[in-house]
Amino acid sequence: MRIAVGGIHTECSTYSPVLMATEDFRVLRGAELLQAEYFDFLNAEGIEHLPLLHARAVPGGPVSRAAYDAFKAEFLDRLQQALPIDGLYLAMHGAIKVDGMEDAEGDWISAARSLVGPDCPIATSYDLHGNVSQRIIDQIDIFAGYRTAPHIDTRETMIRAWTMLISALRSGTRPGVAWARIPVLLPGECTSTEDEPARSLYRALPDIDARPGVLDANLMVGYVWADEPRATACAVVTATDQAAAEQAAVDIAAAYWAQRHNFRFGPVTGPLDTMLDIAEKATTTPIILADSGDNPTGGGVGDRADVLKALLARGWRGALIAGIADRPAVDACFAAGVGETLMLKIGGSLDAASPVAEMLVEVVRLDDPGPEKERQAVVRAGAIDVVLSARRRPYHNIEDFRRLGLDPQSVRLLVVKSGYLSPELAPIANPNLMALTDGVVNQDIAGLASLHRQRPVFPFDQEFAFLPEAKLSARWSKSM
Repeated sequence: MRIAVGGIHTECSTYSPVLMATEDFRVLRGAELLQAEYFDFLNAEGIEHLPLLHARAVPGGPVSRAAYDAFKAEFLDRLQQALPIDGLYLAMHGAIKVDGMEDAEGDWISAARSLVGPDCPIATSYDLHGNVSQRIIDQIDIFAGYRTAPHIDTRETMIRAWTMLISALRSGTRPGVAWARIPVLLPGECTSTEDEPARSLYRALPDIDARPGVLDANLMVGYVWADEPRATACAVVTATDQAAAEQAAVDIAAAYWAQRHNFRFGPVTGPLDTMLDIAEKATTTPIILADSGDNPTGGGVGDRADVLKALLARGWRGALIAGIADRPAVDACFAAGVGETLMLKIGGSLDAASPVAEMLVEVVRLDDPGPEKERQAVVRAGAIDVVLSARRRPYHNIEDFRRLGLDPQSVRLLVVKSGYLSPELAPIANPNLMALTDGVVNQDIAGLASLHRQRPVFPFDQEFAFLPEAKLSARWSKSM
């Protein structure tokens, strides 16, 4: 049997003015896809895997139409050349916004369906912060979504989707998909599976998987910083029994709706000044402060210097800020060299609206892995160290710091551009603070412009009635 594999994976804030381009993506083509860590499970006996193209990027602003069209055209060309195939597996995210287009995943998957025809099963894996639409559901046969946030089950979810596809091909039993919209749209920082009520809601999903006729039950939180009609929470169920699928989707949707008022931030959270007041009084270390409004893994620009300016104004001693995306500042540090001092403008290199800090700094370290866009610099202003990156990127893993000769556990205050902390940083936070900072992924959900969303939706709207209703994939309802 022949299974083609590909997809596109990123998350886009429609409030960001910074478009993502081709060079922002890591693109795996052909055989290199099968060698990548995420895809190394594609090795089932008797299956010929046909790697196409997979494009993945750190979340950001909308993807430029030119970049999307180029990726899509190459993917479809490779898919055409791979035909005939027995199955197609698409590793997606679900929250892509393409400039000038709504429902990019719907466009991508529909284009794939038009090539492979009606008889080829399509399996997809999604981030739980993806946004689903009827158009997407109508094109697919198998769906699996992450069940953890922070995401520690990415590979496991991909294997779930792929395994269901393999099983369907070998057994000859064609599954289908049912879904139910849930008019709730909350930020990931309020719906972490580390905290209640999300923890219990997600822990209930394996029990639903075990119901007769159900294969895989999913609760999608959705992506709140996408002002699109499809932006919503939903339940998506892969099953072999339509009635079981519909009932499971309704049950998941009803459970999420019932808990909508109970979601809260996990860490201590508040305005930046309040969080810094707490940090100043703390006697434990390391204090880790999340700059939530500029979080690049949520779609933030990553070039704001708000927190740096606030720390300088307070005369803070013993802080490490990791990091601020600013290629001109990195280039200036490389031109100066380690040990040199220079006046440096930090911030605002990508978004003109981002706050800027200008100060005399010492260049402490330079990291040059080869490509200029991967360069990093560490500068010191007084008793504050700042990591500068040539491209937008997070600093969520301990290795990110070790590479630069830094120890996040040895500083009094570590500032990272994040929402909920990563699995590596959360255990060392003492305490864990989240600042409600400005940015294109800020937590002021009620204040977000809402021009295209389907309404009503909680918490934009507070009081309205809702009874969950399940809908089947058009493919499934026609086949029965």
